[in-house]
Amino acid sequence: MKTKYSLFAILFFFVGFSAIAQTARIKGVILDENNQPVQDVDVRAGGEKTNSDETGFYILNVPANKKVMVVFSHVSNKKTTVEVELKPNEDLEFNPVLNKKFEEIGAVIIVDSRKRVEGITNIAPQDIKLIPGANAGVENLLKTLPGVNNNSELSSGYNVRGGNYDENLVYVNEIEVYRPFLIRSGQQEGLSFTNTDMIQNVDFSAGGFQAKYGDKLSSVLDITYRTPRKFGASLEASLLGGALMVESASKDQKWAGIVGLRYRDNSLFVNSQETETNFKPTFADVQTYVTFTPNNKWQFAFLGNISQNKYNYEPLTRQTNFGTIDDPKALLVFYEGQEKDRYDTFFGALKTTYQVNENFTLKLIASAYHTLEKEYFDIQSNYSFGELDTNIGSDTVGDIVFTQEAGSQLNHARNDLDALIVNAELKGFHNINENKIEWGFKYTREDIRDRVVEWEVIDSAGFSLNPPIIDVPRDQPYNPYLGPLVPFQNVRAMNFTKIDRLSGYVQWSKKSEIGSHDVWYNLGVRAHNWQVSGDNLDGKSQTTFSPRGQFAIKPDWESDMVFRLSVGMYHQPPFYRELRGADGMVNPNVKAQQSIHYVLSNDYSFQMWERPFKLVTEAYYKSMSDVNTYTLDNVRIRYSANNDAKAFASGFDARLNGEFVPGTESWFSFGYMKTEENINDRGYIARPTDQRLKFGILFQDYVKNIPSLKLYLNLVYNTGLPGGSPSYADPYQYQSRLRDYRRADVGFSYVFTENNKSRPEEHWLKKFKDLSLGLEIFNLFNNQNAITNTWVRDVYTKVQYGIPNYMTTRVFNVKLTAKL
Repeated sequence: MKTKYSLFAILFFFVGFSAIAQTARIKGVILDENNQPVQDVDVRAGGEKTNSDETGFYILNVPANKKVMVVFSHVSNKKTTVEVELKPNEDLEFNPVLNKKFEEIGAVIIVDSRKRVEGITNIAPQDIKLIPGANAGVENLLKTLPGVNNNSELSSGYNVRGGNYDENLVYVNEIEVYRPFLIRSGQQEGLSFTNTDMIQNVDFSAGGFQAKYGDKLSSVLDITYRTPRKFGASLEASLLGGALMVESASKDQKWAGIVGLRYRDNSLFVNSQETETNFKPTFADVQTYVTFTPNNKWQFAFLGNISQNKYNYEPLTRQTNFGTIDDPKALLVFYEGQEKDRYDTFFGALKTTYQVNENFTLKLIASAYHTLEKEYFDIQSNYSFGELDTNIGSDTVGDIVFTQEAGSQLNHARNDLDALIVNAELKGFHNINENKIEWGFKYTREDIRDRVVEWEVIDSAGFSLNPPIIDVPRDQPYNPYLGPLVPFQNVRAMNFTKIDRLSGYVQWSKKSEIGSHDVWYNLGVRAHNWQVSGDNLDGKSQTTFSPRGQFAIKPDWESDMVFRLSVGMYHQPPFYRELRGADGMVNPNVKAQQSIHYVLSNDYSFQMWERPFKLVTEAYYKSMSDVNTYTLDNVRIRYSANNDAKAFASGFDARLNGEFVPGTESWFSFGYMKTEENINDRGYIARPTDQRLKFGILFQDYVKNIPSLKLYLNLVYNTGLPGGSPSYADPYQYQSRLRDYRRADVGFSYVFTENNKSRPEEHWLKKFKDLSLGLEIFNLFNNQNAITNTWVRDVYTKVQYGIPNYMTTRVFNVKLTAKL
């Protein structure tokens, strides 16, 4: 392994120092006529390009010893240019003031042509903080996009176009980040990795993405943390926890750093569920991003995160009413015991960027992720199941009056996992005339130590149930049972697993013209080699190749339209969870799942009511082979680890966004999707994520007579997911669906700093960039949404009843936000 790391270092420094060119740097802050910073200004000089951040700050490398025209352009301001001639390594500070285009009305949505042709959705960082949600953050907004679904409001996980939670790539500043392994339910997650206070930019692709992104089947979430240019701080406090962020930079702008601390308590949500509990969770993390820019050629950055999730859970009682008006039923459960889980994760990454010359850039990224996870529980449940008394006025109304099933269940687990993942990656970027070449090589080492001890004992009507795989006749209580007494489920395994991976990519991009039409080309290929080893494991070396391509055209029409076609092969070499089967044992020779994407899209920008709008539509088809089938229980995924199926996903997505209310951006989204799998050629059945229809609304408004009072609405409607099947059951015999998922979260916020521009300088509110007090109502209409079923067997009829596990009910939250 040392040899491989040395090769990376030698290659990086040899190439870096072999082609040093003479460059200089121009930097500054871009302001408007009111001395306010202007964000997203396009700054260009020759072939170089950058954008100003939210503080108006920009840095651009320019050729030295020659005259260069620097152009500052912004869609809502007049263009500004300046000619410079700088010496090698010279820094010039230039602070332009842009004038407004008086003929334009209202704000304008910024459209990056690169993102349009790549099929990337950009999400504004300010929307992420404002839009209410039970698990507020980037993932909260993703769930309003077409093709993105999740029925667990307490989870930051999401599935895209029929994929599961494990099929999504997440990057922060080009560094891949990971999720804990043993999480079973959304209420255990607490915090997602991404700290929204530190975000500068969010890009998302739901499929057909380029070869430069890694080896997953479904989507890419690409997040950029900002590099601060001056001191700033923010504070958030609510009934769900709090967050603190501090950022600063040195006077010479060479050093910059940002630190965020978060604390989360989901008691409000968990206490609203049907199960009464003693619940004591604590979720906390600290995250930092530090950059050092010694000159205009080098930049060094460090991203670090430490998180600790403690989940102590003691269920007491639960009653779930279901059935129909003519046949009302209920499940009543009394619990004893408790669950104690703990997830400690440590993540650190170093990234250095070296600009060899104006057309050649190198990046070296090294990262390490360490997770220590414990999952301990002993919970006994005594349950009764039967008919519910619904007669108003009856002394027993709401109680079970005829018991069809009574029994007890004991669940036990002592699961421990220790995983260390290290990465080293070298990436290169070349601009050659009209061509852009990108390449990268990556080495990954995964070392996992895993102990699984889980068993479940079920006692029904006075006798212990054996699992269906033990076929022994029983006719109790008429004759005694003399066979073995074994747990209904029993998983015991000790796995010491190592996975070595080598991956790489190369891709070519070019913008050109066909007649008077603008066209973009992108072709690339990824390669991935891996081998699984460990105690009693000797996996074979496996390699995949994934060619991908994109073609986009912007016709020379009066209408502003872009058409895009993406075709590519996507492989997902197995991660540790995909190697471990239902029996807890690791299969080292699991193949990579394969998917071929076909995506055809149209991006149409237009004016309506003299305000900007955008309509994006996409049709897609994914053909999948070597599928590793799985079952889904809340957010816990258990794989078959045998590549025994093929599958497909097809659908249509549409999203209309724009200023439905002047000065605010809202969107409406619609999606239709069908995904099915064929296991061992038995025929196609719905996959666990087969959610056919999706409607999402993100809406922002303000009170006309009180513009400081804002309203934010987050509304999602999804048709029901498949309800799963009981343990050991044949999924082909259980194809029922859960009820439709309907949820609306609304937030009201009063912004005290709304009129700061008109206040005198000595006013105390002038110290704040933002100060607001808000009220949030989660699940506004108090809908009962289910995520999975609990299966209960009627001892008389032998029928299995799927009893919905309902999520959270209506919850109120108060939130204070301050930003300096």
